[in-house]
Amino acid sequence: MNIKDQANQMDAIVAKGAIVDAVQQFFANDAVTSDYSGVTTSNKREMVEKMEGFAGAIAAVNGISHHYTIVDGNVSASEFTFDFTMKDGSKIYWHEIIRRLWNDKGEVIQEEYFNAN
Repeated sequence: MNIKDQANQMDAIVAKGAIVDAVQQFFANDAVTSDYSGVTTSNKREMVEKMEGFAGAIAAVNGISHHYTIVDGNVSASEFTFDFTMKDGSKIYWHEIIRRLWNDKGEVIQEEYFNAN
């Protein structure tokens, strides 16, 4: 499986704002995630639920910028900037690096978020 192609396809979906679709399409069932605020998930189902809840709380997508993706073996790192207005009136502006480990089937098995600010 070509991990560079998989990473680029996943990032293209994320850049369109279809975050839940990206998880459903590219995550292995046993994928784990963690972010810089300490929130973790231990499988694909939990990550889908987390992303559905997050996406459902967005009132407006002000912008999603995909800056670059690098791939080395089965590891990818993608830089994004996300700008959202939430239904509760709060604003989210994240500039982050998303590091992913991929299996031989081209599925994400680990995803970590790092604050790039």
